[in-house]
Amino acid sequence: MKNETVNILVVDDEDRIRRLLKMYLEREDYIVSEANDGEEALKMALEEDYDLILLDLMMPKMDGIEVAEKLREEKTTPIMMITAKGEETNRIQGFEIGADDYIVKPFSPREVVLRVSAVLKRTHTEKKGEEDADVISTPHIEVDNRSHTVFVDKSVISLTPKEYDLLLFLMKSPNQIFGREQLLREVWKYEFFWDLRTVDTHIKRLREKLAKQSKEASKNIVTVWGLGYKFNAYPEESEK
Repeated sequence: MKNETVNILVVDDEDRIRRLLKMYLEREDYIVSEANDGEEALKMALEEDYDLILLDLMMPKMDGIEVAEKLREEKTTPIMMITAKGEETNRIQGFEIGADDYIVKPFSPREVVLRVSAVLKRTHTEKKGEEDADVISTPHIEVDNRSHTVFVDKSVISLTPKEYDLLLFLMKSPNQIFGREQLLREVWKYEFFWDLRTVDTHIKRLREKLAKQSKEASKNIVTVWGLGYKFNAYPEESEK
């Protein structure tokens, strides 16, 4: 990504934090824009195509959760949430609406740069792979990776970008067990791990969305206790 123009939007109501992030990101040759409240951030994000948005949760006028929700109605721009330590519930809510990562205050600017690089690498790889996308079908679930559409019993369901990535990854390797660290490495492209509950939260939300359309479809994602998760296209046969 370093040889390409990468545009990043940094959103925080604290001038000191924006300046710090901008300084470290510009050292990596990223082009950085700034917004100091949620309304300004949403306007900029809808008008411009950013490669990544660093978005604070607690802001005046419009908080980060609301900005992300409204943005997700229009775009799939990668989002990294910036949170305080005591905001676990908000961090989980951020993942549920499609945030790709979160940064906990106080943070190391160098760690932020590494995590920005990881998210950009993943999204860049996904874009390059879109031409080779195909359709994966099971008795209850079908994923059309050309249009990023998921059908459950022939009805379309709505998933966040990360829920979609997780489902697709599991379906590509049916019956293979993946541990949480492995999923963070392969789906989130993390090289080091912060909160393994991220995986559990996404699995739970994914099952809930599948179950709303089909209880049988939700059984396709199997928990292997002590090991991780796998996708089983025929769970009813395993129960016999």
